[in-house]
Amino acid sequence: MPELLNKASGAVTKPFRRGSRGAEKPPAKRGGGFGEPSDDAALIDLQRRRDQLNARVAELQWDLGGLVYEMAIRDAIRVDVIVRRAAELQNADAELNEVERILRLEQTSTAGQCASCSAPHSTGAAYCWQCGQPLLQEVPSDTIART
Repeated sequence: MPELLNKASGAVTKPFRRGSRGAEKPPAKRGGGFGEPSDDAALIDLQRRRDQLNARVAELQWDLGGLVYEMAIRDAIRVDVIVRRAAELQNADAELNEVERILRLEQTSTAGQCASCSAPHSTGAAYCWQCGQPLLQEVPSDTIART
């Protein structure tokens, strides 16, 4: 039986034939409803994006180092080019950090750490469960703009 290559994921699968003996079952449908991706699918997409960003950041770091080296040995340093490439690397690294933060949040169900004692806290927590310090910054009412 011929195999199919999924271009998006790179996975090789066998096609499902209705009524054939020993054929694989069609994949179970997941999701929350019409057009809604399941939590598993969203998590897999984030993991795939993290892997892509890891590769992209490594490539940008390699390229930036090579670019600076080549400019240095030719005694033709162009700071504007270096800054532009460094900004591209910084943007990719910031996106990677955000994706990793979201994945950590999904895996551990924690939203952050207490500034005082470093204990983990969940989303929506107002006070640290360990030391009792407020987790939210208090803002004086007179600094809030009225609309």
